[in-house]
Amino acid sequence: MSRKICVVITARPSYARIKTALQAINKHPELELQLVVAASALLDKYGNAVAQIEKDGFHITEKVYTLVEGENLVTTSKSTGLGIIELSTVFDQLRPDAVVTIADRFETISTSIAASYMNIPLAHIQGGEVTGSIDEKVRHANTKLADLHFVSTNKAAERVIKMGEEPAKVHITGCPSIDIAENVLKNCRIDFDIIPKYGGVGSQFDVNSGYIVVMQHPVTTENDQAREQVLATLNAVNALNMNTFWFWPNVDAGSDGTSKGIRTFRETRNPNNIWFLKNMSPEDFLKLLCNSRCIVGNSSVAIRECSYLGVPAVNIGTRQAGRERGKNVIDTSYSSKEIEEAILKQIEHGFYEKDTVYGDGKAGEKIAALLAREPLSFTKRLTY
Repeated sequence: MSRKICVVITARPSYARIKTALQAINKHPELELQLVVAASALLDKYGNAVAQIEKDGFHITEKVYTLVEGENLVTTSKSTGLGIIELSTVFDQLRPDAVVTIADRFETISTSIAASYMNIPLAHIQGGEVTGSIDEKVRHANTKLADLHFVSTNKAAERVIKMGEEPAKVHITGCPSIDIAENVLKNCRIDFDIIPKYGGVGSQFDVNSGYIVVMQHPVTTENDQAREQVLATLNAVNALNMNTFWFWPNVDAGSDGTSKGIRTFRETRNPNNIWFLKNMSPEDFLKLLCNSRCIVGNSSVAIRECSYLGVPAVNIGTRQAGRERGKNVIDTSYSSKEIEEAILKQIEHGFYEKDTVYGDGKAGEKIAALLAREPLSFTKRLTY
């Protein structure tokens, strides 16, 4: 009898972090995939990840609307509570043998709490990592609620074990997003028309003339500074007058400030070198990065996938503070001048050698195999 594995995706980056595992679960003869898509992953405002998921051929078992509008600390807390309520109903209906939660976004703790209180074994992907913001608290809380741990790095495994988790339940699988990067490396050519396919607004330019990519999200513990922080990056990019693909921020508290900063700058300054986008498929996005001169901002993609791809990265501020990284990253403050200098330095350096700190491109297959064979239990043996 197949094990029913319920995977909950709550945001566009979570899909890239789990896609190859979803494919491997679907193919595994001893597993049955139950796919639940919720929160910002359902909304066009944040890239409409559900459309990409369906386009990739996955059957969505349930869609769960849990996001309270507002993009602030209050609505974040309320959305988390609503997620627990709605996901509890879904789990009661689906009766999965195990639930999978991904990484550290605030919505993921709803998944973990609902599954744990319903005595459903919980698997957590990407535990044990260190970053800034509320994400680290959420990630470690997910770890303590989880029964199986699929971590990306050796150091992450060490941290999870030091938190009291059984070593036998901690598995170093690598990050599934590296699987996609591995496939993209085989053919990095941009084989699609970016603007006709994905739309957007701003000033068009010839991609063959060179460009950078910017992805900057709000920092939840600095949410009141989000607008000021994104303006520093906008001023730096505008001053350099480089062709730029700029991606819209995620749903974290402060997103409204980031979005307003971008809109105000776009309308008042009318930059002639920036094209603004909401989302891309994981494969197309990595192809875009592979052909870029540099990625700028505070997204984990600059740390994870770009370390494997060798793409030069400028990481701004505290959002990724403490995360393991390859040699491709330069860290800066929110100083426009410092950001400008770092971008120029990275462009002058060019691409870096591939770094496998986050995996070897086989994470999805490893995760599916472990879900099929590992004993599923919600009873922990305390080791601390």
